[in-house]
Amino acid sequence: MLLCIIGACGGAYAQKAALKTNLLSDAFLNPNIAGEFALAKRWTFDVSGQFNIWDLSHDRKWKHWVVQPEVRYWFCDRFAGHFVGAHLLGGQYNVGHLDIPASFLGTDFRKLKDTRYQGWFGGAGIAYGYDWVLTEHWNLEAEIGIGWTYTRYDRFRCAGCGKKIEENKPHNYFGPTKAAINLVYVF
Repeated sequence: MLLCIIGACGGAYAQKAALKTNLLSDAFLNPNIAGEFALAKRWTFDVSGQFNIWDLSHDRKWKHWVVQPEVRYWFCDRFAGHFVGAHLLGGQYNVGHLDIPASFLGTDFRKLKDTRYQGWFGGAGIAYGYDWVLTEHWNLEAEIGIGWTYTRYDRFRCAGCGKKIEENKPHNYFGPTKAAINLVYVF
């Protein structure tokens, strides 16, 4: 009877939830946290959030908050091995006076050097990832996602001034929507 109780307790709590942080976001000083919860044998629900409220030197701005829920299908066991996911994302941003000399899939990041953008966004995407089991409770997870994002923004002449030069402008983006190397604690 004791073995039945121990077995039932172990199964009741094993791999039901996880708490994690994205080390890539941490490297860019974007505090973040995510939780993942079991839905079925091979299905989980992941929700992550990050924000950046720091003031950068030389009047640069890179403030934002993002929420990104995702449903995942695991090919073997949840919280281990290969998975695919479908995610949504949304948030707000205030960025400008950043020197990013690149144009990518219809988005010209070079415009961030001389102007500031403030607005909101929402989108959806798909992702692939892999989760390595390190110990009984610790995992390392890598994930990449692509998708579409729609945004509306106001554009300002400079990062610090309030002179608005465009208002309520729409923009569509297609490309990477998720990149993560997560340190995971599994309950």
